[in-house]
Amino acid sequence: MMDILITGAAGFVGRNLTAALECIRDGKDRTHPGLEIGRIYCYDIDSPTALLEEACRKADFVFNLAGVNRPKSQEEFMQGNFGFASTLLETLKKYHNTCPVMLSSSIQATLVGRYANGEYGKSKKAGEELFFAYAAETGAKVLVYRFPNLFGKWCRPNYNSAVATFCHNYAHDLPITVNDASVELELLYIDDLVEEMIAALEGREHHCEFDAVHTVLREDGRYCAAPVTHKVTLGEIVALLDTFKAQPATLTMPEIPQGSFAKKLYSTYLSYLPKEKAAFPLKMNVDARGSFTELLRTEKCGQFSVNISKPGITKGEHWHHTKWEFFIVVSGKGRIQQRKVGSDEVLNFEVSGEKIEAVHMLPGYTHNIINLSDTDDLVTVMWANECFDPGKPDTFFEKVDV
Repeated sequence: MMDILITGAAGFVGRNLTAALECIRDGKDRTHPGLEIGRIYCYDIDSPTALLEEACRKADFVFNLAGVNRPKSQEEFMQGNFGFASTLLETLKKYHNTCPVMLSSSIQATLVGRYANGEYGKSKKAGEELFFAYAAETGAKVLVYRFPNLFGKWCRPNYNSAVATFCHNYAHDLPITVNDASVELELLYIDDLVEEMIAALEGREHHCEFDAVHTVLREDGRYCAAPVTHKVTLGEIVALLDTFKAQPATLTMPEIPQGSFAKKLYSTYLSYLPKEKAAFPLKMNVDARGSFTELLRTEKCGQFSVNISKPGITKGEHWHHTKWEFFIVVSGKGRIQQRKVGSDEVLNFEVSGEKIEAVHMLPGYTHNIINLSDTDDLVTVMWANECFDPGKPDTFFEKVDV
């Protein structure tokens, strides 16, 4: 059972890490069966000193996320980033606690290129050296991470994250400023960061060295790093946000492959939506037979729709050359019929919301769907392998019964 101290727990990274650890502790996240978490000490700038004392005495692992990056004066950089680190390490030494300690530093601590003379980078570098000296003195395991630009849910906009500001402003119809769309950023998503923190807790951290500002993963590296980052330009970020914002109107979901920057940015953007944008209307095409509503379009994987048929109604009676569909009845009782064009044989499928199954609408087969109820609507979720194109509908009327 591990007791854990998180300093800077009220910050962006701290909140996300605390939430993840609480889910593991409380059995909500069962993907780390060998990790048993006891008390999580959440320490921040306004926490009582007694909490830090107790945590430094009992902790089995320390995540030092505390720091200053937007001070009122340059001197606050050193006070916040070096001064508190000194206090933390001295308190651990006071209780002879040599548990592993993680330090959240910054890529600016490389002090090269545009970071060469930055006071923030200097304060972070001083904190790093303090931690390495502590490790040499006490034998404690020290894990120093130089994080690039971070993004994800709960990140404060208009502070020190361009992505957070862009996502917030797009979500609230506010303008953004991009002076040079070709500027490239290295970005670390909060879930990838937290995954690496949990790996460090389990003794599986990734080590690295630095070639200027470039991370080079090495098993014998002095530093540590989250292995997954994304290099994207400001222009690429803005282009993606344009598609995300337009989705309720176009219904088109852009490509968001697993692990992609686009997938992570979309989740971040959605986390800033105000209540009035969390829901949006869909166009219901209604007639006496019921309704048909497009739900979602994709760029390469077709579209989803929902069809509602009134009691006794038959819909469809058409076929396609290349288009094919899944019909999935989720409520009511009906019959799907299909007949190969040029044949007299009719295929009948009894369908019901009480036993949900998917039925292929076969290319070259005319098909329909019949609501068998006298009282209840028939609700069918439909997926087509291509989005409907009125210029090339690939849909031809022909009754199933001949």
